[in-house]
Amino acid sequence: MEINLSSVGMEKGRQYETVITTLSPEGKRNAAPIGVICTGKDSIICRIFKGSTTLENIISQKEFTVNITENPQLFTLSTIDNLPETYFDENNSIKNIESYFKCEVTDLIEAVKRSDPIKSDSKAIVIKAKVTSHVINKNIKAINRAMGLLIETLVNFTRIDMVDEKQQEYYLGRFREAKRVINKVGSKEEQKAIHEIKKELIKKRVFTLIFNYINKFKVYTVK
Repeated sequence: MEINLSSVGMEKGRQYETVITTLSPEGKRNAAPIGVICTGKDSIICRIFKGSTTLENIISQKEFTVNITENPQLFTLSTIDNLPETYFDENNSIKNIESYFKCEVTDLIEAVKRSDPIKSDSKAIVIKAKVTSHVINKNIKAINRAMGLLIETLVNFTRIDMVDEKQQEYYLGRFREAKRVINKVGSKEEQKAIHEIKKELIKKRVFTLIFNYINKFKVYTVK
């Protein structure tokens, strides 16, 4: 069967939220939520900071499994702690997962993005990989954060005229972060939508709060 990641809704150039499972040289399984970018019908890249178990295992084994799921518990448990051994299948995928694909590493590139919101001296590794097999147990679309952020931004937009200045500043801060993420991982339609919201916010003149906040911050840092 020809491998084509579009079968789980993955489009070239977009980032998706997944749970990556890896195996250590000692045979210990590990799971972690990792965003992956689709670079072709059978290729992906992801960026992981040094020091993580996932990265160590990928460097060691040169392979990993990408699990596609909508299960909030799997994302939560793999974030706050490793999944219990009983959650893993023999082939190192997650048991009863909606879909998964196996990857072989084709390149490892050391890289740090200056625009990264994480201010750290830690180095990151960009992992390029080829998909070698793909299993779909249930119809599913890989999760992209953009739509959820857009909906949340629209909810805040409807309330911004009904709250005090402090809450407006909070909403604007949320808008800036949503705009950053949507421009990074969203589709052209979602990017256009967040730009439309920005234009409406400017019309409401609430963006003056951002400029006031920035100016206050600059004065504070000078002192």
